[in-house]
Amino acid sequence: MVVHDFPIRVYYDDTDAGGVVYHANYLKFCERARSEYLRAMGFENSAIREETGTIIVVKKIEAEYLSPARLDDSLIVQSRLLSIKNTSFVMEQKVVKGGGDIFVMTVLLVFIDDQQGRPAKIPETVKAKFLKEME
Repeated sequence: MVVHDFPIRVYYDDTDAGGVVYHANYLKFCERARSEYLRAMGFENSAIREETGTIIVVKKIEAEYLSPARLDDSLIVQSRLLSIKNTSFVMEQKVVKGGGDIFVMTVLLVFIDDQQGRPAKIPETVKAKFLKEME
């Protein structure tokens, strides 16, 4: 099973009044990492939309905050595919600091028809690549 690493540096605007990363920013970090993981597999969100008329949307997130990140910390977002169905897939994403997990989430993502707003089959080229990543 492939794990994709995406480096993040914590900047001032990522932190809250207490000097730690604001909770919603972990979701932003993971969103960026997912986009870069797709790009590393040869898919860009905009190209998927243009070529197939589908977009990928988040349906469900389960997240656990384990330890804080602070200004100037160097983080790694690790992403991996857990499962795939006809219209959806599940990923696990971890934010790692100094070799230890500080944030862990699973996210259910669904392919949606861009015009009708309803679930759509995952394009075969995407599904085949996803399955290969999960080997």
